[in-house]
Amino acid sequence: MKIRIAKLPGDGIGPEVVEQAVKAVDAVCERFGHSVEYTFAKVGACAIEEFGSAYPESTHKICMESDAVLFGAVGDPKYDNDPTSKVRPEQGLLAMRKQLGLFANLRPVETFKALVHNSPLKEELVDGADFLCVRELTGGMYFGEKGRLDNGDTAFDTNIYHRNEVERILKLAYGYAMKRRKHLTVVDKANVLESSRLWRQIAQEMAPLYPEVTTDYMYVDNAAMKLVTGPKFFDVLVTENTFGDILTDEASCVSGSMGLLASASVGEHTGVYEPIHGSYPQAAGKNIANPLATILSAAMMFEYAFGLAEEGKAIREAVSASIDAGFTTEDLGGTRSTSEVGDWVSARIKSSGK
Repeated sequence: MKIRIAKLPGDGIGPEVVEQAVKAVDAVCERFGHSVEYTFAKVGACAIEEFGSAYPESTHKICMESDAVLFGAVGDPKYDNDPTSKVRPEQGLLAMRKQLGLFANLRPVETFKALVHNSPLKEELVDGADFLCVRELTGGMYFGEKGRLDNGDTAFDTNIYHRNEVERILKLAYGYAMKRRKHLTVVDKANVLESSRLWRQIAQEMAPLYPEVTTDYMYVDNAAMKLVTGPKFFDVLVTENTFGDILTDEASCVSGSMGLLASASVGEHTGVYEPIHGSYPQAAGKNIANPLATILSAAMMFEYAFGLAEEGKAIREAVSASIDAGFTTEDLGGTRSTSEVGDWVSARIKSSGK
């Protein structure tokens, strides 16, 4: 198979971790006989500096012409410390999702035996946890009308959802639940928010279409508590944009590190595969960042974008082997650099195929 990948490293540690994922992709393609072509493009702060836009048209064109997007991170202290800035790196990520029609973010959360002690939660709570967060990605407050009133002293953000947006994300979530343990948890705040009541109404309408799936409903505050007191309860969790953003970051405490959580953003056009951690500018250029989440995002790319389960499995097995061997960066208790971990994983992928 010929694979075309748009490579968007972005800001901060993005270039370093994406480079390690590229090593893994190259190793898989060599082992399984695929050819791969990368096209580099800028997004985030680096794109603002050159183009004045966090997601320039040239970058969008490259994404549209590719089979998948391998993405690093966006964000820069220059913009974080300037609340008056009209153009921000994060706008590039939102624009990319919107223009590519990526309405669903998929974040699998699982534990590694060798790292259950690394979680701030008790080992008996997290050992064996394995669930998928499905977050609606192009609606809600992040994209609703927003602004300032009263000479800037009053601010508002509109949380708006349409029936078709809710139906399509629920349909996707039910599809994944059917492939897993057939349990779907719909997370909302229907006791307070009208938009959540619409979510729950539509979910109740759709649930009978999937009689094999057990559907339950949970308020977001209860779900947040359940993630840290009983994460093994969840199989597939689906929720709206803002709640999903918060809950999926909270879920990183289950695996023990944000540096282990991969994600896929999918929808109408080219899917984007990225780690959930940010740009971590303090570590940029130091070769200390954990690349495993980005490498695992590449595994998701093979599985979701290309339907190549064995290739994704090869990456996952190599990542697990590196963790079992203690060949990790300092956040996981290891002493290895970013590039050393990337080299080890790619070598393991190649050697395991012999």
